[in-house]
Amino acid sequence: MKKNNILAVVLAGGKSKRFGEDKNHVKLGDKTLLEHVLYKINKKFKEILIVSSNSLEIKKENITIIPDCFNDLGPLVGALSSMKWVKENQKPYQWIATFPSDTPFFEILIIEEYKKRIITNESLLYFVKSNNKRHNIFGLWSISLLETLENDIIKNNFRKVEDWANKIGVKTIDIEIKEFDPFFNINTKKDLEKAKVILQDRDD
Repeated sequence: MKKNNILAVVLAGGKSKRFGEDKNHVKLGDKTLLEHVLYKINKKFKEILIVSSNSLEIKKENITIIPDCFNDLGPLVGALSSMKWVKENQKPYQWIATFPSDTPFFEILIIEEYKKRIITNESLLYFVKSNNKRHNIFGLWSISLLETLENDIIKNNFRKVEDWANKIGVKTIDIEIKEFDPFFNINTKKDLEKAKVILQDRDD
């Protein structure tokens, strides 16, 4: 991934209100939801940034944990926080790839699609789309969006990723679904039970 200058960013700062407890620590099989995501992207990226103001204990040389630059303002601020971290630490990355921490089954093939999009250079922002649903946290963001994003959050009060992306202009990467939507995220205990069934079916 080095030649394409992409930093993997896991957005793990949600309050998990619908779930009732911090989802980052919830187990699915032998891993937490967060560990499932890290396990997948660790194969594809040399460096991973986790943006979370929650309490996390992960000690790996290639993983850095930072808090949101503004508290409790959602994943849009998580994306901004990661861009600012890149700039402040003079990292060579030109893009960030964002992953939600509560989506254990996502297809890692999207990372190869990200590489292709960088080469074609048709947009500064891409989101994954499956089954006619756009997943606004699975994204490829150009670092050049930093100033615009920061200005829109501070001065124009943007909070929702979807609203800001529509304002900026975003292209989608369409993924074909075969059985279930692998990009679904676990928001509730019911979702977790569904995920357990999926995991069991994969192990059988």
